[in-house]
This record gives sequence, structure tokens and C-alpha cells, in this order.
Amino acid sequence: MKKNNGFRSNKEQVLDPTVVAMERMELYCAARPGSPSAARRPQLFLRSHLWIALLGPSVEEGIVGIGPTVEAALRAFDAQYFAGLRPPAHALRRRLYNSRPTAA
Repeated sequence: MKKNNGFRSNKEQVLDPTVVAMERMELYCAARPGSPSAARRPQLFLRSHLWIALLGPSVEEGIVGIGPTVEAALRAFDAQYFAGLRPPAHALRRRLYNSRPTAA
């Protein structure tokens, strides 16, 4: 089998989607060095025309971002990562309204 060295027979370059995705992730992380994506480097997958950024053993158990582009999936991942760090709003309200003043 003849190697094509990344080019079609008409010399048009064939881009490997995995390589392109990794380059786009590198650009995203370089522009946002403090983001969870930059710090944690989630795995990237392409499924049914959607990019999936995953940190963890599975979509059910991990932190996931899904989007039509690599950047959208990484933004969604960052949002989910931060959402997991904050307690739910109803828990904050409950704690606020159920707290009792303490004597000084």
C-alpha cells in the first residue's frame, strides 16, 4: 500500500480531525490558561457531529462538555466543571433562612 503522506493524489492536504482537534484545544487553552480545560486537559471525542470533552471514566460519571465545535465543547466543559464546585442555589437559600443568630 502506497503512503500518501497526508495528501490526496491531487496534492490536496488531508487533515486528520484528531490532529486538528488537538491544535484547536491547544489554542483554546493558550487563550484561557486558568480555565479548567487548560488545567485538566479533558479527552476529546467526536460522536454524531458533536464534540465531547470528558474528564473521568464515562459520560455518566465524569465531567462532560458537548458542543458542535471543539471550542464549544471546551466552554461547556468549563461551565460544568465550575458548576460542580458550587453548591446548588436552593442549598444556599436553605442555609441562609434556616440559620439562627448566635449570641456574641
